[in-house]
Parts: sequence; C-alpha cells; structure tokens
Amino acid sequence: MRVFIIAGEPSGDRLGAALMAGLQELVPGVTFDGIGGDGMQGQGLTSRFPMEELSVMGITEILPRYRALMARIRETAQAVIDTRPDVLITIDSPDFSLRVASRVKAASDVRTVHYVAPTVWAWRPGRARKMSAFIDHVLAVLPFEPPLMTAHGMDCDFVGHPVVAERQADNDEALAFRARHGIGEAPLVLVLPGSRRGEVGRLAPVFGAALGSLQNDVPGLRIVVPAAAPVADMVRDLAGKWPVPALVLDPREETTDRAIAEKRAAFRAADVALAASGTVSLELAAARTPMVIAYNMQWLTFRIIKAMALIDTVTLVNLVTDTRVVPEYLGPACTPENIAAGLRRVLANPGDQMAAMELTMQRLGEGGEAPGLRAARAVIDGLARS
Repeated sequence: MRVFIIAGEPSGDRLGAALMAGLQELVPGVTFDGIGGDGMQGQGLTSRFPMEELSVMGITEILPRYRALMARIRETAQAVIDTRPDVLITIDSPDFSLRVASRVKAASDVRTVHYVAPTVWAWRPGRARKMSAFIDHVLAVLPFEPPLMTAHGMDCDFVGHPVVAERQADNDEALAFRARHGIGEAPLVLVLPGSRRGEVGRLAPVFGAALGSLQNDVPGLRIVVPAAAPVADMVRDLAGKWPVPALVLDPREETTDRAIAEKRAAFRAADVALAASGTVSLELAAARTPMVIAYNMQWLTFRIIKAMALIDTVTLVNLVTDTRVVPEYLGPACTPENIAAGLRRVLANPGDQMAAMELTMQRLGEGGEAPGLRAARAVIDGLARS
C-alpha cells in the first residue's frame, strides 16, 4: 500500500503521525511519501520540503506568500499524479491541501481522503458541497460532523481526536517539574502564544501585558511558556520583554522524548493556561488544565470571518460540550485588561471548567480505540469499498 500524505502545521503533523502509526500496524510494508513535520518523519516519511513553509493562516497573511504557495501546490499535485499512490491523504490546512486534492482529482482517479472536516458548522457551509467534487472520504475528529459531510455524498467517519490517546503527566511528574524549576507551590500560569510567527508576534506582547497586570493581584506568580520549535527563538525574545519573568521551554534543547515529557509535565503543573485559539484547547482539556483563550489577527481577516461566522465561540471545549465555560477574547476583545480579568476569574474558580473538560474527552473518544488506529482502519475500509 502506497500512501501520499500531507500536513501543513504542527497539529496536522500529530494527526498524521498517529495515522501513519496505525497504518503500519494494520498494513505491514505500507510506504509513505509527502509533506510533514517531525512527528510524521519519525514514522518514516521523508518530507519533500519543510512543512513550515505551509504554516500560514488568514487572508491577509496568505496574500504576501501567494505565489510561493501556489508553486508548492502545483509541485505537490504533480508529484501525486506522477507517483500514483493508492490514496492521497490531506490533513487540515485547507488553503493548501484541498487545492492539491482538487488538482489531483482533475487529472487522475487517485482516491482522496481529507483528515479533519472543514468547520462548515462555524462558517462557509458551502465548503462541504464544493469539496465533494474532489474529496472521496472525510475523517472527522468531532462527533457531530459526519452528517454534514455525508449530506453531500462523501464518505465520512468519526475517528476521534488523537489527543485522547496521548499520555498525560501524573501528579508526581507535575510536582517534580515544579521542584526542578524552583516553582514550589507558587501559582503557575502556562502561556501558549501559538506556533506560527504571525500569531506569536501579535499575541505575545498582549499576553505579556496581561500577565504584568495579573502579577499585581497574584503574589509570587510564575510563568512557563512551552515554545513550538519553529518559533522558539521568537518566543524567547518576546517573552524576555514581558514585565514578569518567564521560563521558556525550548524543545530544541532536549531530545524529542524529553521535550514532550517536559511540556506534558508543565501542562499538568499549571494552575491555569492562557492560550491562542486552536486545538491546544483540547490538549489542555486532556490535561485537565483550566484555560483562558485569546486570539487576534489582521483587522481585515477578523472582519471577514466575523461576518461569516455561524457560531458564537471558537473554543472546542465550549463547542463539543455546548457550554461557554471557557472564556475567550477574540479580535478587538483580545486586550490585556480583558485577558487579565479572565485569568483572575479562572484562578479563583478553577473547578468551573472541570466537568466540561471531562465531557469533552469522553465525547472525543477517551478510553476507546486509539484515534490514529481508528483513522487508519477507516482509510483501509474506504479503499476496499472504492
């Protein structure tokens, strides 16, 4: 079995790595080609070019790189057409991956699978109909998504989210983390400003100002920032300008396993997290870490998305549980004052989010078969039906 697989950002790389591991368990001898990050390369992929070239989002953010991205789209689609794999699997990153799939389907009969259903429940519902012209099968990570895909003629399986299968640190590891870094019993805020340079550049100064305000009310406040490798230097530089000192965890300074363990322990050790909007909210829910979500973007991008939005929250914990227990501050609301106030409220009542985090993990498949294995089985079954 030959698989061409594409991921464009760290969250997609984790999904791809879990899927690849599942395929190798079920289909000995499976081979991979495509684009991915460290996780997928650890499963045997030789990436055709650095995945970081694709880690861009937002309308105004994409425009300056449009020509380069289009060249990569043409190059990647042609590689699929030339190598004729048994299946093309694209993972999230729709601005890139769906354009590749469309070109491939127009020139071949290669089966196309898209992992992570587009958020048609959030905005632009017409995307499901459009992608049905070139996507055969969708792997959904949220339980309410399959009917939205099958209504347009695509196969769709809910496979769960890999976060439910990831090992979480225990209390001993959390205490060891605090002792190792001299934190003791001090209140600890975990800060996650994103994995793309654009979002880190916009969010880090705002987050720093919010933390500066918070420290006036929280004696002994400590900050830890697990940085994503592609933006670690930028995070270290910007965090160094914050009014409160921050411990930056740079994954490049450790082995991969050690860096993952250190990040996992930080999640468990924290009293509250301040995070950019995205799938990181599910990682925090898996660690049972109460959170505040904040995000800002270019003004034009925000206004367009706001006008097209079908929902009043972007935080997955809120969406999966149909609650609004996780405070979020988006666009113009992403201010130091709002964020600091939200952190104060969560620190005062951290248990308010616990039931929602438990329910989120339950609905995403915690305790069942590993989502990567479920996704692999769905791909294989889909090939058998085609």
